[in-house]
Amino acid sequence: MIQGFKDFLLRGNIVDLAVAVVIGTAFTALVAAFTSSFINPLIGLVGGGGVDGGTFTVNGQTFDYGGFINAIITFVLTAAVVYFAVVVPMKKLNELRSRGQEPEPEGVAEDIALLREIRDALTTQRDS
Repeated sequence: MIQGFKDFLLRGNIVDLAVAVVIGTAFTALVAAFTSSFINPLIGLVGGGGVDGGTFTVNGQTFDYGGFINAIITFVLTAAVVYFAVVVPMKKLNELRSRGQEPEPEGVAEDIALLREIRDALTTQRDS
């Protein structure tokens, strides 16, 4: 029953859904706060400073290029963190599983280790 639950959790579509909802939402909020607090003022300074920094006006219409640059930076930072913190480790885990070399969980209970030794000894005895 535990193995079935583990297989369910490690299916690609469940992990992708968790990444999209939890990590994406939480980290996007963090990166958006970073870009609006630090990057937007820097863009404003480069664009002339003051209230109109990071914008330009044509025929009474104001274009906020600073906001667009913030959105690009937010997207790139979010995508990089999701890729390197979730996708790469999950890909590595799936490669190990496909080769039958799933990493052992840390702190394996003694009874489980003993049962594995017995299983391996029986397999060796049967194959001999």
